[in-house]
Amino acid sequence: MSELTERVAIVRQRIKQAAREAGRDADDILLLAVTKAQSITRIKEAIKCGLISFGENYAQESIPKVKALEDNSIDWHFIGPLQTNKTRVVAKRFNWVHSLDKVKTARRLSDQRPSHLPPINVCIQINIDSEETKGGIAPNRLGETVDQILGLSQIKLRGLMAIPTPRTTEDNQRKVFSKLVKLQDKVNARLDIRQKLDTLSMGMSSDLEAAIKEGATIVRVGTAIFGTRHFSDSSDRL
Repeated sequence: MSELTERVAIVRQRIKQAAREAGRDADDILLLAVTKAQSITRIKEAIKCGLISFGENYAQESIPKVKALEDNSIDWHFIGPLQTNKTRVVAKRFNWVHSLDKVKTARRLSDQRPSHLPPINVCIQINIDSEETKGGIAPNRLGETVDQILGLSQIKLRGLMAIPTPRTTEDNQRKVFSKLVKLQDKVNARLDIRQKLDTLSMGMSSDLEAAIKEGATIVRVGTAIFGTRHFSDSSDRL
């Protein structure tokens, strides 16, 4: 068993155990492998481990990866800050955007999404701890943002995403994730059944258990799968 295979197995077991403790089905939780700074070779190894959903943080870095792996039926998720001048490549090549925090960006994604593709799935990023250094909208702006995004034809609003300040105890981790759950519940209370949000993108390598116990449907895991980020060599650097 390779090191990567073992790491993936450990993460999957963590997800199953947390789901079991929460009375949930682990199959309802997507393991999104975060491939920022990982090489094409490394991603191919991950595919052999059964992973099909991958998250990229930088549009420019993702381009050669997506092109090189386009025959592998990968489910690509964009999870990093998205500049307006990078929306076209994301609209064309990604299935999901987790980090939407501007209506302007949503409009560009909708306008630039090829008509032969289904609407791109998006999560609105919430700045849950009001950190100046992080993206995301303030919780009190969620309602108006949702209203403006729902009418975009090539956007499918799926849910919310957050990257909380790290907490050291599971109780504290759960408390902040519960805030995101309550925000989503508040939005859903006024939406038509066809519009209701069904996705909570929250939890990473250090706090995925707490996130799952609070209802996460996607956990974004990088370090626990790939270890310390590295480049293999200059020819494979992305």
